[in-house]
Amino acid sequence: MRLKNPLDMHLHLRDNAMLKLVAPFSAKDFKAAVIMPNLIPPLCDIKSLKEYKQRIISACGTEDFSPLMTLFYQNYEYDFLKEAKEHIFAIKLYPAGVTTNSSSGIANFDISSLKGTLQAMSELEIPLLIHGETNDFVMDREANFAKIYENLAKNFPNLKIVMEHITTKRLCQLLKEYENLYATITLHHLILTLDDVLGGKLNPHLFCKPIAKRYEDKEALCELAFAGHEKVMFGSDSAPHPLSEKECCGCAAGVFSAPLALPLLCELFTKHSNEENLQKFISDNAVKIHKLSFEKDKIISLKKEKWQIPSKYGDVVPFKANEILEFKTSL
Repeated sequence: MRLKNPLDMHLHLRDNAMLKLVAPFSAKDFKAAVIMPNLIPPLCDIKSLKEYKQRIISACGTEDFSPLMTLFYQNYEYDFLKEAKEHIFAIKLYPAGVTTNSSSGIANFDISSLKGTLQAMSELEIPLLIHGETNDFVMDREANFAKIYENLAKNFPNLKIVMEHITTKRLCQLLKEYENLYATITLHHLILTLDDVLGGKLNPHLFCKPIAKRYEDKEALCELAFAGHEKVMFGSDSAPHPLSEKECCGCAAGVFSAPLALPLLCELFTKHSNEENLQKFISDNAVKIHKLSFEKDKIISLKKEKWQIPSKYGDVVPFKANEILEFKTSL
């Protein structure tokens, strides 16, 4: 199987030593990735964003890889956004406290408080990426955020809104109801349900936010992804944490999938769909939605060759650690 310009539309690379460890995995297999801004402190200014981008490029070495940068949502002024536009791909909105490093996110979703920034983003054609969860009961958080998505979609019809890492049947339906709503889907949410996380022994390495949901939710996600639905894009939400922050009381949320994302997606689509729909899911849909273009194409070949996922990469346990995969990537 050959994939043209694979894109990861939602990626956490962290910083410093962790950045140097994990960035090469994404850079090897992907043409570009949308980089999340929830560092400590979060990326809220152009100078910090440009410096972080340079650290990413340095960590990726000579790989043909483009980091697509995002700013952490605040109520920005029009003039700032106009200046920032050439340096960013999008702006990422986190509700306050819903996930890793999101304490300074948005607590009030009253349209009047968001209007200035979102209207400016609409005019400047800057996409809005949203981690869509409320602070309700954990299994209902994403479904309950649907009303906020609807309100934003109605009030800002020219704003391109991406519902990040959707996990529920409700948001799969909502995607089809509003022209300006799009979505990313992770690899692990195509595979996991809550049973995998805590149905037997608690597996901290499968704990993520949004948490994996019910079987009917997973089936709805698979239906969209395997059909290559034109409004759905692959976003790994690969989120590394050191072993000490996963196997502990107060386990950090995040699944690290970057080293095996393409081989496992190839395995899934070979079993449940076809190569054409994988190409749509992994690249073509995002190119069309976001009007992306590249001076030079990156072709990734996947060959039928068994290999075992390591138990750890550095001090990070990957998704499906120690399991055997059927496909392997090569340039």
